[in-house]
Amino acid sequence: MEKFVPILLEIAYVVMGLQLLHTAYCAVKDESNDTRIGTGLFWAILGVIFVAGSYIPSLVTGILVVLLALLTLFKQVKIGTLPAFKEEKAEAAARKYGFGIFVPVITLAIVAFLVARFYPKFSSVSLGIAALVATIVIVVITRAKPKELLAENNRMIQLTSTSSILPQLLAALGAIFTLAGVGTVISNLISGFVPDGSRFFGVVAYVLGMVIFTMIMGNAFAAFTVITAGVGVPFVFALGADPIIASAFAMTAGYCGTLLTPMAANFNALPAALLDMKDKNGVIKVQAPVALIMIVVHIVLMYLLAF
Repeated sequence: MEKFVPILLEIAYVVMGLQLLHTAYCAVKDESNDTRIGTGLFWAILGVIFVAGSYIPSLVTGILVVLLALLTLFKQVKIGTLPAFKEEKAEAAARKYGFGIFVPVITLAIVAFLVARFYPKFSSVSLGIAALVATIVIVVITRAKPKELLAENNRMIQLTSTSSILPQLLAALGAIFTLAGVGTVISNLISGFVPDGSRFFGVVAYVLGMVIFTMIMGNAFAAFTVITAGVGVPFVFALGADPIIASAFAMTAGYCGTLLTPMAANFNALPAALLDMKDKNGVIKVQAPVALIMIVVHIVLMYLLAF
């Protein structure tokens, strides 16, 4: 069974790539968008990477990613004219399906968990399998036509826009930082501020380091390896802290940084885009007080429980 995992993973990537290529097609057709060529090219390049990434040389993929960055830098990627959203139809559907409309979302989470739990070898494709099952469920519940699925796919991708690929890019950046020895550089910088042998200031540096670096990276996982190597090991673990407890608090401290940065696009930028909020930082402003309180809580708990 394990031999099918790479095949299923490849199928999932191809399906995602085809969705992106469909969005590219829709973008190029949208004559109301003055950057339709750039927008279409952006999604087409991304689609090609997903569809043929396994067969394209790494150097070529890297060049394509740079092209994506250049298209974004020169503002050649914009949301075009999307199909009109009919409020009356949406309200009628809400009354008809009620809480049943959440069944596909719950199905997605449950199936992904069950596959990963009982078939660990399939954990890397659990989300893809769950997405397929959830799609079937929503089609059965709503009787949606394939054309509607494509239209909503295009709407969702264009609304999330370029920020949708930030998590992947930031995770890759974290790996590069680790290989480049950024953790060592940070360790050398921190050593000048943290008193030698001070557990408390070591904890403060570890927690704040995770928060700040996560705000910069937009990804707590990417920040964790760098900050743990540069701050956690020499200034916390070396003083007798339990690595498991301290690491757990460090990771969740990173999520406090996630609440405070637009770089965490999937948490903060996407909701603002999907809800069409006037204040693009509105989500962050609401979350900020809670995040600041939780930073203090993390410092206290790590200091009391890790040693």
